[in-house]
Amino acid sequence: MNTKVQYEGIFYGALSYVMWGFIPIYWKLLQHVSSTQILGHRVLWSFVFMIILLLISRKWASFINYVKEIAKNKKKLFALFIASLLVSANWGIFIWAVNAGRILDTSLGYYINPLISVLLGVTVLKEKLSNIQVISVCLAGIGVAILTFYLGSFPWISLMLAITFGLYGLAKVLINADATIGLTLETMMVTPIAIGYFVYLFFHHESISLSGQEFVLMIGGGVATALPLLLFAMGAKKMPLSMLGFLQYIAPTISLLVGVFMYHEEFTKVHLVAFLFIWSALVLYSMSQLRKSTRIKKNFDQERYGA
Repeated sequence: MNTKVQYEGIFYGALSYVMWGFIPIYWKLLQHVSSTQILGHRVLWSFVFMIILLLISRKWASFINYVKEIAKNKKKLFALFIASLLVSANWGIFIWAVNAGRILDTSLGYYINPLISVLLGVTVLKEKLSNIQVISVCLAGIGVAILTFYLGSFPWISLMLAITFGLYGLAKVLINADATIGLTLETMMVTPIAIGYFVYLFFHHESISLSGQEFVLMIGGGVATALPLLLFAMGAKKMPLSMLGFLQYIAPTISLLVGVFMYHEEFTKVHLVAFLFIWSALVLYSMSQLRKSTRIKKNFDQERYGA
């Protein structure tokens, strides 16, 4: 992989994480609308936008072929359904937390997500932890414990975001689809639920009316959901995995700064101490991933060229 291609990959990857980092600002514009209604619109318009993208990118035939393939594979079909529910739950928790003034909790959730994924790898995939990874998980656990005991509340929002996204990643491994096709399928699976929810509200005479500006923002939510994912997919193909591991911390860092400096959420000394433990865990985790990818590359080069 040449340097120019890697730089392109880093640019696309970083841009996707920057967009994810600033996404709380977008949902804050809709904070007077119920979180469930925002989620319903996010699912619906993401699906519509993804269908348009498939047509523009000439992937419609590939999409239809994959639908036929997955319809015959009960294991993949079940994994797709679970992935759809998990990503919807993740979106719903995130939207609710942002509009409830809990952006710091969402930031913490995506900081600890890689470490939750490590634990899921151990419990579900029976992977073994390296010594550094054990220390990383312990440090993160101390950070969560500090928040729980000193602030008097368990950080359930952070953990639910990390767990749902970690399980979503596991389900995605089983689905093994192109990013565009994958998100289209996932939103397709839950779009009927979203439409059913709107029908329920209508017949129960509950308000589903939106102003013109709010309706445009709802449609834009589909673009805001899909575009970072597509940029991420473009970047992931063109950069080393180790670099991707470092870039993932851009989004929660931006969200943290947005929560503190734009929306004046309280960041106490207790938060600082807890986050220092978690940041230390992430540094160690990233180092272990970098060493692992370097070792794999070295072994590959030795096998390819001899040593």
